[in-house]
Amino acid sequence: MDFISIDFETATPQRDSPCEIGLTVVRDRQIVETRSWLIKPLYYPHFNPFNVAVHGIRPADVKDQPDFRELWPVLQPYLEGQFLIAHNASFDMSVLRKTLATYNIPLPEASYACSLKFSKNIWKGMSKYDLKTLCNMHHINFLHHRAASDADACARLSIKALEQTGTTTEVEFADKMGSKIGRL
Repeated sequence: MDFISIDFETATPQRDSPCEIGLTVVRDRQIVETRSWLIKPLYYPHFNPFNVAVHGIRPADVKDQPDFRELWPVLQPYLEGQFLIAHNASFDMSVLRKTLATYNIPLPEASYACSLKFSKNIWKGMSKYDLKTLCNMHHINFLHHRAASDADACARLSIKALEQTGTTTEVEFADKMGSKIGRL
């Protein structure tokens, strides 16, 4: 099954303040590419200290990076017409939607699912379903709260879930994974 896992880090609590995006491309349940881009957020140079404490990205790290509008021509081919998976997709999809709206860029045609939600259906009875706990359980090493590493970890976790449930297509995803598919 093919999909793209996606992860955002934000500079502030505002959803239109991405400072990093990570994407992992999965083709036939194999990771073929993981990339990340630092992004100069709309509110530059303002970064919330809490956000910096989480991901470690500072204004100096993004001062010479493109803003989201400049980066969109590179990102759009990764997202257009794709099936996206994010851990806590409500956050990542809201960052994507809000940022595209802020820059007056049309939403791509894409569907998405949440690995947090389907993990609860597949690995029942855990006390927590955050990415770190799930990755520890499945022996997936990653650098938490950096977008490329989080996207890669989400992809690896999703591949394990697909294999465990025997899910091979997006058509059977909702039934076998016990999770709805959303549309942008």
